[in-house]
Amino acid sequence: MFGPTPVSRDRAIGMSERLAAVSSLQSSLEYLAQRKDIEKGGMNDWEVARQYLAGAGPLTRRLVDSVSGVHTTTALHVARSAVAVGMLLPGNSRWRGAGNLFLGASSAVLAPRHHYGGDGSDQVATLVQIATGAARLVPSPAAKDALVWYAALQANMAYAVSGWVKLFGKPWRDASALGGVMRTRTYGHEGIFRWTQEHPKTAKALTHSVLALECLFPLAYARGGRLTRSMITSAAAFHVANGYFMGLSRFVTAFPAFHPLVAYTSTPRSHAAVAGRDDRAVKAAVVALAGGTAAAAVTAVRRRLRTTEGWHSSRMLTTRHGNRLQYEEYSPGDPDQPVVVLASGLLSTSEHYAWISERLAHETRYGIVAYARAGYAGSRRRATSPYRLSESVHDLVDLVNGAVAPHRGVILVGHSIGGEIARRAARHLGDRLQGIVYLDSSHPGQFADGLSQVEKGLSGHFAAVSRALRLGTGALLTRPVWITELPYAYRKKVFAQYADARMWEAARREWKSVRDDFASFKGALARIEGVPALVISAQRTVDTNPEQLLLHKELAEAHVGARSEAVVIEGATHETMLINSRFAHQVTDRIVAFFGAPDRRSPGSGSSRPSRPAARKEATR
Repeated sequence: MFGPTPVSRDRAIGMSERLAAVSSLQSSLEYLAQRKDIEKGGMNDWEVARQYLAGAGPLTRRLVDSVSGVHTTTALHVARSAVAVGMLLPGNSRWRGAGNLFLGASSAVLAPRHHYGGDGSDQVATLVQIATGAARLVPSPAAKDALVWYAALQANMAYAVSGWVKLFGKPWRDASALGGVMRTRTYGHEGIFRWTQEHPKTAKALTHSVLALECLFPLAYARGGRLTRSMITSAAAFHVANGYFMGLSRFVTAFPAFHPLVAYTSTPRSHAAVAGRDDRAVKAAVVALAGGTAAAAVTAVRRRLRTTEGWHSSRMLTTRHGNRLQYEEYSPGDPDQPVVVLASGLLSTSEHYAWISERLAHETRYGIVAYARAGYAGSRRRATSPYRLSESVHDLVDLVNGAVAPHRGVILVGHSIGGEIARRAARHLGDRLQGIVYLDSSHPGQFADGLSQVEKGLSGHFAAVSRALRLGTGALLTRPVWITELPYAYRKKVFAQYADARMWEAARREWKSVRDDFASFKGALARIEGVPALVISAQRTVDTNPEQLLLHKELAEAHVGARSEAVVIEGATHETMLINSRFAHQVTDRIVAFFGAPDRRSPGSGSSRPSRPAARKEATR
């Protein structure tokens, strides 16, 4: 059980390519047996699934489109099955390299076609096939070793990264994850689930052993490969268990396809089986890792600076809790007109209001102010007491009193949790408050029936992402597609905030408080006297949860002695009602119509103009 597993380069490549071929053969046969999934109306109907390539380049889209017809996809899987069977035959020729490359390349091209149903085993098999196929075809022994080392290093990352990421999740640390997985219909096993409940200490030891195996897999290279044999044996047994108990049968051969390459590269160079092995790829990988780490650190610093510096017109205000709030005055407006103050939602930036704020600033005589709550953008939380939702309410009140002239009225606009913060701020603002706009607002009674599974996992998700970003992984993030819907000048700023750990930590803190606060809600909403209310809902929100529409109507009905109105923006989602220009303009039209906002171009508007037409100035830069 202890010691290296000596294997020659050719033998390692042969074993790995055959194991990967078994995985590819099983994969293609499964797809052929379930052809109805790729036909019209099936789970992988290409007319629907092609939307996932919307952000890809035209060459990629055309390539995938060319193989995504039902007949073409079927023919490819038949060809893959035949080639995979051929790869299982004896032999050591260069043609095997071509077979490997065909299997790997066809798997990569077909991956979007099988958006639902693909898994990590397909990706691992593809990686092994590309590496071993290229190693078969290149003439240089040094190049062959470099390719083998590449796949072996990927194997170490596959295990170690998976293990360390699991440590971010509480269910893995407290060992409840095994039982949780085993009780599901998709990957569960009733017998193992009962066993975890009857033997919690043993189940905990098993869970932590799996974690240790994954996190410490690179120790297979320590002390001349002394732990290689035990590591590989344990990992193979783990995948066999996955295949049997969880139904992940492709894992049984896909991940073990890495193991011969790990065995070859972990054997001491003094051993005859690996004599002459070229290990320069390791040094190159270390240099690349150091360079990548440095680049990630520089990227994180640049994004943090972009996040916190604000715009050229940003201002700071200190609240009663000691928090430093960063805010922008899009337009001072006319002194005799109210100021619209925009409050953003959970894990959302003030720039989400870009379409609305820019249009209000340019087309009305209202003053426009947007701010970032403590922990977001350049705002800093310096309060020493545990966070409560009331802290953000007080911050909003202090912002209004400090940033808006005392003689001017205020209209609060709040999206999501920002709407609830605005509602609670109403009783502190008195006669200054001339109206509230609730944009798909949260309601303290929305958890009356308990949290959904997605909502239960949000806190852990926010914490995990925050930790990962603090480790410098923000450099690996790709820009989300939704950011491209914002005005061009705002996109870099929003992405910098999205890739910064501070915002995710602030969202985690706020979500925990919101969850606890709303759980204690009983009875009806407090009445708000004499304050007009416009409640705007996103159609997709109320379609998904019709109860939400009733809650939004309650928000309108809580405003007594003044006009109130509840409307729905057709086709909009919770986010797109702000960031999509078409929906955002509809929202703006509703606000202008409800409050009868004076047109900036109307007679008597004077020379007042926005102090910060941000999009124009930023674009000019």
